[in-house]
Amino acid sequence: MPPIKRINLISSPRNLSTALMYSFAQRVDTKVVDEPLYAYYLSCTNVDHPGQAEILKSQAQDPKEVIKEVILGSYDQPILFIKNMTSHIKEIEEEFLEQLTNIIYIRNPKQIIASYAQVVEAPKASEIGTIRQYELFQKLQKKGNKPIVLDSSILLEAPKLALEKLCAACGIPFYIEMLTWKAGPILEDGVWAKNWYANVHKTTGFKKQKTSDRALPKHLVPLYEELKPYYDKMYASAIKI
Repeated sequence: MPPIKRINLISSPRNLSTALMYSFAQRVDTKVVDEPLYAYYLSCTNVDHPGQAEILKSQAQDPKEVIKEVILGSYDQPILFIKNMTSHIKEIEEEFLEQLTNIIYIRNPKQIIASYAQVVEAPKASEIGTIRQYELFQKLQKKGNKPIVLDSSILLEAPKLALEKLCAACGIPFYIEMLTWKAGPILEDGVWAKNWYANVHKTTGFKKQKTSDRALPKHLVPLYEELKPYYDKMYASAIKI
């Protein structure tokens, strides 16, 4: 039996990562896993997220166990799609990434910051994740595991073409079923879905969000200017249509 193709999404926040997970969940050959390092992340930080106690109970908090049993574990399907948030890959041994097909999933930090600021008045660079994504991007390249870079704006502009190119880069066939899904939750949703996925559950496909054009608060312009060069460097290697 051939080895499992393990596709690891390393996503920034506010970036339609759940929609992309739903897209891969439509494939009959693919198992999707939703943020397996979330409980670990909550256990080693001071962040306060809704449903925190339930999340901590729902997953192993030891990253070594998660990597061994979930990310590198055995599955019936030939393809595993793991949705990971950049911030969750924190203070852990990163060698496991070299066994995966990694997708650095980026978004213009101006849009991320403007969206994030609706909840957090003064977000930090670490919360936006652009610098951390670039660090992982560089590390993987140096190890000879060149990551695939996907920008969500490209995916929203031309979903079919972008997904065709993404699948080709991952070495898997594209299926037209990836373009649409039924409204509502999927079985693979984490227990946090009720707190975070309400908007995604209303969707049936990729569609540009109204928040994409939200203005950036003036007091956050310096943060945007700090992060933009890192985004630009990754965007230069991103899938183009």
